[in-house]
Amino acid sequence: MKYPQFLTCFAIVHTVALAWAAGPADTLKAGAIVLSEPPPKLFNRQISSFKENERVGFHLDERAGDGLGWWPDIKFANGTIEFDVRGTNVFQKSFVGVAFHGSDENTYDAVYFRPFNFQADDPVRRSHGVQYIAYPTYTWDRLRAGHPNKYEREVSPAPSPGGWFHVRIVVEHPKVRVFVNQEEKPCLEVEQLSNRKSGWVGIWVGNGSGGDFANLKVTPDL
Repeated sequence: MKYPQFLTCFAIVHTVALAWAAGPADTLKAGAIVLSEPPPKLFNRQISSFKENERVGFHLDERAGDGLGWWPDIKFANGTIEFDVRGTNVFQKSFVGVAFHGSDENTYDAVYFRPFNFQADDPVRRSHGVQYIAYPTYTWDRLRAGHPNKYEREVSPAPSPGGWFHVRIVVEHPKVRVFVNQEEKPCLEVEQLSNRKSGWVGIWVGNGSGGDFANLKVTPDL
């Protein structure tokens, strides 16, 4: 009776070992993947790890120009990207979000936040709380000039400008919906402007900005 039990235990251990050895790309095919290791590719930023209470995550430093950290082995098409993020309440110095459907450091779609606008007295600033872009063609300034209030919106209820907030981005090409904290209504809903349908996933910060990221998880539609 013990011999079949031994074989069963061995089969379970062997299966788990194979899944562990498969790596991030293979794990993604089987379901959700938690991005607990720092991104192996960086552009225009240095990265550090931190632990803060229950959160374990990454910090991208502040530098001129946009910055990225991405996981090139993860090929994401449609599905959900979730993460906790924290910026700062410093005017024009906090732009934090994620990039997806990327092919290189200059070519990707992204959704990012401007926390310093979350609770601004000026309603125009508040309307610039969350932004969609599609590099290299569709930059934020081009979209604002050509399509005001379409690719950027207010985040309501407004999170604390200097605190953590949770983000869930649902990609169903070409539709992109962005949810903050536990809200059931998206704060931003757009159709992608690029023709890219898949690519890598990464964390993103804008010009002069750093950012903290934790609890990153990618769940593809299978």
